[in-house]
Amino acid sequence: MKDISLIKHASSAPGLRLFGLGPAFKPNKGLEKLKVLFNQNTSWAQNRTIRQIKQMLANSNVIITLWKNNNLVGFGRATTDQVYRAVLWDIVVSKDLQRIGLGKVIVEELLKDKKVNSAEKVYLMTTDSKDFYTQLGFKVNINQTLMMLN
Repeated sequence: MKDISLIKHASSAPGLRLFGLGPAFKPNKGLEKLKVLFNQNTSWAQNRTIRQIKQMLANSNVIITLWKNNNLVGFGRATTDQVYRAVLWDIVVSKDLQRIGLGKVIVEELLKDKKVNSAEKVYLMTTDSKDFYTQLGFKVNINQTLMMLN
């Protein structure tokens, strides 16, 4: 993992969102690379547009990216009111680099951010990674019901 670099972006990720910045603050088509990361490694973030990704980043409080050389290999973000609730979103690691601890690095970086860890409760939703998140201390909550309005 020594060849992996972690970037903790400023709130709303202006460098990534506006200029596509990656490692060493150099432009490297970061938004396009994030779109590819989602398309190739998730079932739940397929076909997001660059415009939607920019808006998503603009409204996120904490954003983490992982890079191997100039390739975006990991991503995670959080939204929070910094008092009562924080939610982790869109945690993804490139399939060829899964199971070596990169997902854990992303989650731990999100959780140690003071905007997130100042919240009373931290939530996340997962489709098929429940075992991964329970290893990190998250618990399934049977006292609440996830409800959605589409």
